[in-house]
Amino acid sequence: MMIRSKEELIFFVRSYYDVLFAVLVSVGFMFYFSAKAKKISGERDHIPGRLGVPFVGETFSFLSATNSTKGCYEFVRLRRLWYGKWFKTRIFGKVHVFIPTTGGAKTVFASDFAQFNKGYVKSMADAVGKKSLLCVPHESHKRIRHLLSDPFSMPSLSKFVTKFDKMLCQRLKKLEEHGKRFVVLDFNMKIAFDAMCEMLMSVTEESMLQQIEKDCTDVSNAMLSFPVMIPGTRYYRGIKARNRLMETFREMIEERRGRGKGAPEDFLQSMLDRDSLPPEEKLDDSEIMDNLLTLIIAGQTTTAAAMMWSVKFLDENPEAQDRLREEQLAILRKKPQGAALTLEDLNSMSYGLKVAKETLRMSNVLLWYPRVAITDCTIEGHSIKKGWHVNVDATCIHYDPSIYKDPVQFNPSRFDEMQKPYSFIPFGSGPRTCLGMNMAKVTMLAFLHRLTSGYSWTVDDPDTSLEKKAHIPRLRSGCPITLKAI
Repeated sequence: MMIRSKEELIFFVRSYYDVLFAVLVSVGFMFYFSAKAKKISGERDHIPGRLGVPFVGETFSFLSATNSTKGCYEFVRLRRLWYGKWFKTRIFGKVHVFIPTTGGAKTVFASDFAQFNKGYVKSMADAVGKKSLLCVPHESHKRIRHLLSDPFSMPSLSKFVTKFDKMLCQRLKKLEEHGKRFVVLDFNMKIAFDAMCEMLMSVTEESMLQQIEKDCTDVSNAMLSFPVMIPGTRYYRGIKARNRLMETFREMIEERRGRGKGAPEDFLQSMLDRDSLPPEEKLDDSEIMDNLLTLIIAGQTTTAAAMMWSVKFLDENPEAQDRLREEQLAILRKKPQGAALTLEDLNSMSYGLKVAKETLRMSNVLLWYPRVAITDCTIEGHSIKKGWHVNVDATCIHYDPSIYKDPVQFNPSRFDEMQKPYSFIPFGSGPRTCLGMNMAKVTMLAFLHRLTSGYSWTVDDPDTSLEKKAHIPRLRSGCPITLKAI
């Protein structure tokens, strides 16, 4: 309705006086109690910050940062400028405190299950499932983690390295022969996904891989979204994709059980072989399916992003690239021509490991580690209330100049020295340390070996803008490069 004159304005006010008065009073009370609650809270816990109105808080500011090319960590960075290293906020109805110190990280990680439990935002928990290792309560976590550990054992990793290296060599050779520009992130997302699906479920048929990858991408995109089932939204698409994946996995399980002998020897089969064991020694079907999805997404997105960042950092630091290439060529010369990489080869890459660690420190593909306080507690003198979320801020710790000299400089040699406890936490720490930590390392080392020992490259787009709506930091360009054989 448009109001064109003074008389119409007076008529409108008179007609809707009661409504306007109620709105004004409601807004006044909202601001009054919000300010009062903020004051009381500030007196009680001494952590600065803004909680805003109940439930909403600063959710829209957080989503705005997530939807920008600066990434969701821009939300955290700005509040550190306003309030200092320690601050609190309210996101998706929950109070969040960001923990910026190694001492705070030690308190949280060392007290997992005793004082803290996992605390993902609702959209992320809904995406991976309530029986995912990321979300289950203490009483289930130890059992599930133990049963999921086989693909990450040393014998399994040794087989994985050989298969991944063969796949990597074939695909890099094909790209080099075509001489075309390609996007590093896309290349790594595809090869990491294919490798995980083969290892976990022996899926190699391209149409099936494409179907599963498309649904996994939608699930991943829903992880930092507003959790309402409105058609067309990222959350809606993600939950629908999750449902399709659960049905796909359910059909695989039924087909395996119906087949009997002759099933592939992979992670899925190792879980099904436990069917006759007591409940505490096996996973039920929903646990298998939720954790298949978790392992695929976690194994693909974080590792692919880290490999992309390694290419960018090495391109910007030619001295580090040259030193890494010298080490990788020396390893290559000791092997018969065409021989596959072994786990022993990777273990001999001392500088390569430092490059991988420095990449993980600077890229922070896991920006922070969320937990929920089970009881009232204190962290470095700051009062934390039961039910509050505490986020161990790996990014802040990894860029702390009191811990790392010149933290914005890519310097693998800084890892010549032993790091202080809880100062390097790309995989978390404590009983919830990332299960796929060693797999991520061997994947990165194999990629760096084949890239630097066989090729030089040029980055075709230096844009540093980040991809919008991603739950991990990735370049919007994906880091396009052109390979040239050495």
